[in-house]
Amino acid sequence: MKKLDKRLEKHIEFLTTRYPILSSVKNNITEAYLVLEESYRNGGKLLIAGNGGSAADAEHIVGELMKGFKLSRKSKLDFSAKLTGERKEFENILAENLQEALPAIALDGHISLSTAYINDCEPLLCFAQQVNGYGVDKDVFLGISTSGNSKNILYAAATAHVKGMKVIGLTGAKNSKLENISDVCIKVPETETYMIQELHLPVYHCLCLMLEDKFFGEQI
Repeated sequence: MKKLDKRLEKHIEFLTTRYPILSSVKNNITEAYLVLEESYRNGGKLLIAGNGGSAADAEHIVGELMKGFKLSRKSKLDFSAKLTGERKEFENILAENLQEALPAIALDGHISLSTAYINDCEPLLCFAQQVNGYGVDKDVFLGISTSGNSKNILYAAATAHVKGMKVIGLTGAKNSKLENISDVCIKVPETETYMIQELHLPVYHCLCLMLEDKFFGEQI
């Protein structure tokens, strides 16, 4: 496994200091990070899906990646220069406020598409359809499932692999089907649904912090 930069390792060290129970998944977090870093470095994006509380987590992750999390992520100078020359009345607000983003899409957030597909087609393939439509081989699919056996997540993961994408699973401690079809699976060491969800949040916050530090940390 590729060795992390020291500044990125510090995020995992801080995570496990605050949540010692997550020490058991340090290597999996590192592996998941490296998959995401490679995707973003190659111009890819992240597709995320979950059900219930995990759907909320999917939206939460998008919020951390698509705008500044801890860093301001100012637009690159050449982009800012183009913005200032686009429209005189827009130049200041665009150049001063737009931030660099790490592209991510939560698949639960498209109500018209989802309800149309569920009504017209196979409901359990709603996420798989979006992976089929959005996904390319540079991308990553993150499936969040406390059980690891949610059928709509499994179908989406299988579709992602067919598209040439990498799959990351985020589950609880029990062995699961999602673990078996993921390239990397982070199995937080809890079995009760709400306790699993309580540990999912610091894990994905850590991944978002690491990605932001890698791609935008030099702006500090």
